[in-house]
Amino acid sequence: MLFPRAFVDPSSVAVVGATEDRAKWGYWLAAGALAGAGRRRVWLVNRRASQVLGHPCAPAVSDLPDTPELVVLCVPAEHVLSVVRDALAKGCRAFLGITAGLGTEEDELAAMLSRAGARMVGPNSLGLFNGATNLQLAWGNFMPGNLAIVSQSGQLGSEIAGLGARAGLGVSRFCSVGNQLDLGAADVLESLVADEHTTTVALYLESFAAGARIVAALKDLRRAGKHVLVLTTGASEGSRRLARSHTGSMTSALDVVDAACRASGALRVATPRELVDVARVLDATAPPLGRRVAIISDSGGQGGIAADIAAAHGFVVPDFTDVLQARLRAVLPASAAVSDPVDLAGAGEADLQVYARVVELVAASGEVDSIVVSGYLGCYGEDSPGLMNAEFAVIDRLGRKTREAAESHVPLIVHSMSASSPAVARMREHRIPAFDTIDAALGALGRAARIGGQPGRHPAITRSRAAAPAPGYWAAREYLTARGIAMPDARRVTDTAELLEACRTLRPPLVLKAGWIEHKSEHDAIRTGLTADTAAAEFGEMRERLGSGDYVVEEQDTRHGVVEMLIGARRDRDFGPTVAVGHGGVRAELWRDVSVELAPVDRRTAAAMLDRLRSRRLLDGWRGQPAVDIEALIDAIVVTSEAIAADSCVEDIEVNPIRVGPEGALAVDALVVSRTAPETPGTSGVNHHRENHEEAGAIA
Repeated sequence: MLFPRAFVDPSSVAVVGATEDRAKWGYWLAAGALAGAGRRRVWLVNRRASQVLGHPCAPAVSDLPDTPELVVLCVPAEHVLSVVRDALAKGCRAFLGITAGLGTEEDELAAMLSRAGARMVGPNSLGLFNGATNLQLAWGNFMPGNLAIVSQSGQLGSEIAGLGARAGLGVSRFCSVGNQLDLGAADVLESLVADEHTTTVALYLESFAAGARIVAALKDLRRAGKHVLVLTTGASEGSRRLARSHTGSMTSALDVVDAACRASGALRVATPRELVDVARVLDATAPPLGRRVAIISDSGGQGGIAADIAAAHGFVVPDFTDVLQARLRAVLPASAAVSDPVDLAGAGEADLQVYARVVELVAASGEVDSIVVSGYLGCYGEDSPGLMNAEFAVIDRLGRKTREAAESHVPLIVHSMSASSPAVARMREHRIPAFDTIDAALGALGRAARIGGQPGRHPAITRSRAAAPAPGYWAAREYLTARGIAMPDARRVTDTAELLEACRTLRPPLVLKAGWIEHKSEHDAIRTGLTADTAAAEFGEMRERLGSGDYVVEEQDTRHGVVEMLIGARRDRDFGPTVAVGHGGVRAELWRDVSVELAPVDRRTAAAMLDRLRSRRLLDGWRGQPAVDIEALIDAIVVTSEAIAADSCVEDIEVNPIRVGPEGALAVDALVVSRTAPETPGTSGVNHHRENHEEAGAIA
C-alpha cells in the first residue's frame, strides 16, 4: 500500500485548534503550516477566534470553502471524535492526530476512519516535516538535510533532530507515528525507499508490531543504498516469561531486534547521541571497506589512547610497510613515530600543512581502510588567531581529500580538542566528521564499519515442508530425524513386554524417560545408565508413579570429547521465525551464551552465529580435547531454522543438548511445540515444561 500523498506533500492543510499562544501546540502547527502557504492552501480552524497569526479562521472544518487534503487535529481529547466526524462529512480523508489521551475512544475513532476509508498518522503524534515539500506540522523548527527520522516517541525524535542540527546534520523527513492507530512505522519506512532526499534513516520504536513488514522495508531501504539506524528500549522480561523452551527464556527482545537488524542490513545503536554520531559519518562518506585504521596524532599519549579504543571497536592498527614509513620520514622530524599510530612530534606546530601531507600519503598507500586524525587540529586558530587562515587552508585541503575518500571508501574522521571553534565549523562545511572526544570519533567510525559489513541477507528454504508433529518426545524425534538431525536409536514402549523387547534390540547403557513430560528431571521422569536387567524395575516404578503413557527407551550417548550445545527455534510475536544456538546441557542457563538470528539461515550465517559465542573455543578443542565436527552442528542449525520458517503451525523447537563430537552431532533431547497441539494422555497433574538433561548423554 502506498503511503498517502497527503502526509508528504498535501495540496491543502487545515489546522484545527490553531492559536496565537506560543506555549500551545496550535501555534507551532499554524505557524509551520503557514510557512508552506506558497506551496499549498492553508486554512486555520478555531471556533472562538476569527483570526490567528493574521490569517482568517473558520469555526469548524465544515465551514471551510473547500475540502482540505490533510486535517491536523490539535483539540482537547473530548472533541476529537466530533471534529473527525465533521471533517469526514466534509470529505476529508487524511488526518494528523496530535491530540493524546483518547483512551477507549481510540477504538471508536479507528472504526470511523475505517468505515470512511480515511487514513491517520497518530494520535499522540509530535507531527510531520518534509524539507523538500516545505511541510512543517510539528513543534519547533527543523534544519533540512538528508536524515529521515521515524519515531514512536515524538520527543525522542525531536531530540535526534536537535542533536543533528547542532552537529550540522539536517532532516529530510520527520514522522512521529505516535500510537499508530492506522498508519505506522512500516508505512513510513516503505515511503522512504524512493525518497531521493533521504540517505540515512533513524528509526525509534518501543514495539515492533508488524515486525516482518518492517524488516522487509529495511531490506528495501538497504537495496536502495540507504542506511538505517535503529534505536529501541531494553529487553523484555515478559517475552522471557512467555517462552516454554529454555532457549526462549535465555533470549531477550533486544536479541531479536539485533537479529532483525543483521538480517535487514540495519544497525541498532544505544543512544540518540550514538545514532547522530554514526549518521554524521554516513552522511559524509561511505562506510570503510575493512577494519584497518590509521591513527595520526600530534601527541603520543592521544595516539596510544586512540589505538586502544580502536582495538576495542574491532579495528586493526597495522604496522606500516617500510615503503610508507620511508615516505612519512621524509616529511616528519626524526623524533616522529612513523608506524601506526603516527606521532607528528610537533611537526604540526612548525607547518600546519603537515597534517594534510601525512593524510594524503597514508590514504594513497592502500594500507588502511580509514584514517583518524586526533589532537590539536581545530584549536590553532581559536587559541592563536594569527594561525586561523593557515588552519583553514589545511582544512580546505583535507576537505578535498574527504570528497575523494567518499569515492574510495577510505573515510577521514577528525578528533579535535575543540568542540565549536571556527576551524571545526569549517570542517563541517567540508563534511569532515569532527568529534570532540576520541571515543565518540572511533565509536562512530566503528558503527559505520559494522553497518558497511552488514548488507542484509535473503535466504531461501531448501528443504520441503514437513507436517507439524503431535505432542511428546517421540513425535519430536520423528519430526527432527525426518529432517536429517541425528538422534540415538530408540523404541517407544507402553508396557513391560514392549520394554523387554526394546532392550533386546538396543545397545546399553540405556535411557528411559516419560515421553510426554517436558521437564523430566524436575519430575524424576528419567533414568540413565540402565541395562536390560535394570530397565524393567525402573519402568515399573516410573509407570506406577507417573501413570500410563508413551515411554521412550533409547541408547545413551557415551562418546568422549563431546561438547554439549543447544539449538532452539521459536516464532517471535513480532518478527516471526527465529533460530538460536548456544552452549547447552545442564549449565545452559548459567552460561546464557546464545546467538540469535531470524530464520531461516544459510550455512554462512550459522557459522557466524557460532563465532559470536563465548563458548566457541570449546568446539575447536580445549585443554587437550579434540576438535569437534562443526560442519555437522552447522547442518543442524540450518535444518532447525528451515523447519520453523517452513511450517507456520510450529511455535517452538528445542534441541538441547545436541552433543557434538569429532565424528558428528547427536541430538539427545528435543521439544517441538505446535500451535494446535492437543493434550496427550498421561499428563494429568504433571507440569509440561522441559528441563535440560542432568547426565551426559541423557534426556531430561
